Amino acid sequence: MHTVYNDLIRFSSYVSPINLSFNQYLLLTDEPVLIHTGSTDIAKNLIQPLKEALGERTLAYIFVSHFAKLLDLSPKTATVLRDGVETEIPAEDVRVGDTVIVRPGQSIPVDGVITEGHSAVDESALTGESLPVDKAPGDKVMSATVNRSGYFRFEATRVGEDTTLSQIIELVQDANSTKAPIAKLADRISGVFVPIVISIAVVATVVWLLLGYPVSFALSIGIAVLVISCPCALGLATPTAIMVGTGKSAELGILVKSAESLEIAHSVNTVVLDKTGTVTEGKPQVTDIITAQGVQMEMLLQRAASLEQRSEHPLAQAIVAHAADQALPLMEVTGFETIPGRGIQGVVNGEKLFAGNLALLSDLGLKAGTYSDQADDLARQGKTPLYFSDGQTLLGIIALADTVKPTSKQAIDAMRGLGIEVVMLTGDNARTAEAIRAEMGIDTVIAEVLPQDKEAEIRRLQESGKKVAMIGDGVNDAPALARADVGIAIGAGTDIAIESADIVLMKSDLQDAVTAIELSRAVIRNIKQNLFWAFFYNSAGIPLAAGVFFAALGWKLNPMFAAAAMSLSSVFVVTNALRLKLFKPKHVPQRLESQCGVACRLDDITDIKEEMKMQKTMTIEGMTCGHCSARVEKALNTIDGVSAVVDLEKKTATVSLNNEISDETLKAAVQDAGYEVVAIQ
Repeated sequence: MHTVYNDLIRFSSYVSPINLSFNQYLLLTDEPVLIHTGSTDIAKNLIQPLKEALGERTLAYIFVSHFAKLLDLSPKTATVLRDGVETEIPAEDVRVGDTVIVRPGQSIPVDGVITEGHSAVDESALTGESLPVDKAPGDKVMSATVNRSGYFRFEATRVGEDTTLSQIIELVQDANSTKAPIAKLADRISGVFVPIVISIAVVATVVWLLLGYPVSFALSIGIAVLVISCPCALGLATPTAIMVGTGKSAELGILVKSAESLEIAHSVNTVVLDKTGTVTEGKPQVTDIITAQGVQMEMLLQRAASLEQRSEHPLAQAIVAHAADQALPLMEVTGFETIPGRGIQGVVNGEKLFAGNLALLSDLGLKAGTYSDQADDLARQGKTPLYFSDGQTLLGIIALADTVKPTSKQAIDAMRGLGIEVVMLTGDNARTAEAIRAEMGIDTVIAEVLPQDKEAEIRRLQESGKKVAMIGDGVNDAPALARADVGIAIGAGTDIAIESADIVLMKSDLQDAVTAIELSRAVIRNIKQNLFWAFFYNSAGIPLAAGVFFAALGWKLNPMFAAAAMSLSSVFVVTNALRLKLFKPKHVPQRLESQCGVACRLDDITDIKEEMKMQKTMTIEGMTCGHCSARVEKALNTIDGVSAVVDLEKKTATVSLNNEISDETLKAAVQDAGYEVVAIQ
């Protein structure tokens, strides 16, 4: 197979009908051709000339890079059990009924049903569920999700184009192909205005000739009419405002991909929000610690973190990170063991400890007792309570949740203040979603939805006559982002979400979505002012140029002055558009407040800046599973004054420094653990 991989503009010139050498090359081989391009629409346009060049031979693939990152989510190989032997095969060769084996840290290649084993599966890429979902025999698993802990086997039920990931790709492609560009108001006005003006100029010239005036006089009248009514200002009205508006948005950290999206945003009356990573932080954090009588909070947290440090579960990592924030040293763990579907156990400092859910507590013959009501209340708030015990008594409860971003409430209130209905769509469970809705004051919430359900809900809102903006950050949001009138992606989100969106919030702050809508309204208001001025000014000058006042007052407009007057109209339009550079959002983002949780005093600003300087982000290659991330995290945390948290998905380590430590020291620690540091920021 021949592969052609080029920049799209250069590549399109290769397949141009006039480029005979390339066509002749294609005809010399019988092998199919694999083509990489960067745009769905242009790729379709490339197919026909290629088919003409190839004759009867059809193309093997048209591979569009817009979906490459989606396809990259699914592993390229799968381990299947055939004839009792484990065999690694290409993922596309998996057949329905095959037994597929998945180990900790691996992605699931196809859809299926678990037949053996237990695990916690991270489904956030597809469903938006912020926490891993415990899986047992009989439970379904989906392609492109990640096995976080245990070993399991499953029977493949949907493969190839039938998998969940393939359906998402198809949804994104369909949604992109059906979004129509907005029509230009200036074009419509010019389409009517120009023929009328030409007709007036011709009629005026003829009339003055019929009245007996010389040809030079009549022609000067006709020329003056054409010159003063030249729709230059009409042509400048929209693009200048759009240009200044997009430039201003860039200054504010808002990337607008097209003029159409900036224009459409002003008419948005419904905003649909994803929850995980958009309204919330996207990762669990410790929210509450309830201790049993006689147990100190620091002691419970230290024991819990020491036990959890051996676990790869995100809840465990959140507890360990919280202990690190409290500067609590961790103790050695022996006899660590995972209890499928229940929790974990191990010996910490000579004491047997258990951590897990209420079912684990029941297995130990213990009851939550007086703490039951508190645990139920935490669960109603959308939090996950973890119980800790020494096997004889309950030591305490640590609750975790995907916490709300500090600026989300202000942004949602601002949207409602603009008369916009706010809807939250999430794949997370209904109880957690309802807790967020109540806290944020969101109008409507729809929970436990799959990607196709999100896209269908956007379509339903549009069919009811609403202009919809979708704000999201995940793979599961991509179809909805593409379907919405305006798709807005969080800058820290996935690549496919950013590619599917029309607007990207580079600061990953929901408040910037409000700013984008306000800026769009200001731009449209400016365009309407420009169009009114250009149309009114030109229309008012036509009677004077046509000589209507010549007989009565002797007023006649010289074509040179008509040209100057026409230029003045263009200058006014451009100057008015430049006023957008002075735009300031009505709802000023309070990012500084969000960093300290309360209104910061001016003398705190220096401290905040210093804190920000003491954090570094390391990009690390070579990490493939939870064990890898644990080794890197341990290697960094052994350095005195370093607290590190590793994100396996993003291949990064966030390092907090209590004192000055060189990049070389950090890099050496990671390299000694067997991994490569690509960048340190």
